[in-house]
Amino acid sequence: MIQIRHERLADIDAREALLDQSFGETRYRKSSERLREDRLPAEGLSFIASEGRRVIGTARLWDVSVGNGRQALLLGPVAVAEDCRSRGLGGAMVRRAIQGARKLGFGAVILVGDAEYYSRFGFSGEKTGALWMPGPFERHRLLGRELTAGALSGARGMIAPTGRLEPMPDLAALVAREAAAGSPRVRGNRTRAA
Repeated sequence: MIQIRHERLADIDAREALLDQSFGETRYRKSSERLREDRLPAEGLSFIASEGRRVIGTARLWDVSVGNGRQALLLGPVAVAEDCRSRGLGGAMVRRAIQGARKLGFGAVILVGDAEYYSRFGFSGEKTGALWMPGPFERHRLLGRELTAGALSGARGMIAPTGRLEPMPDLAALVAREAAAGSPRVRGNRTRAA
């Protein structure tokens, strides 16, 4: 049975593997990734589709500002395991993300994607024409959906990340842990010649 639920810490490795399989290394070169870098997703708006213990889908929303300081959310990436596609799961995840955003009181969601696919969920380029991404992007793929009437009216300028920063690891603690574990990386790279 497929379940769409909030993401858990235990899902991270499986989610990352799914995104790697779906998008490969190109996902790190996208302009939308600049809005996610070093940030945490919007609180309570990361979703996983699972079948048993297997992660088969992911959708996350991110806090952004759409020009003029207006708050909105960025949807993406949305991914479904290759052997689970064409079952409506991607659409179900997008609907769940929109529902979650609306429930938490957000006024708008933007994304970079195919208008042909996302128009069924109410996304269009009608109110995103005066917005820019941080880096190269295809203007016709920048889409928005208002959850509150007028939330994107007059939006113009650069889209910027506004979400919580991802906590950085304590480097001293990591080095101490590696040293305690006897890691050769910490003891030095001394190897004996054969």
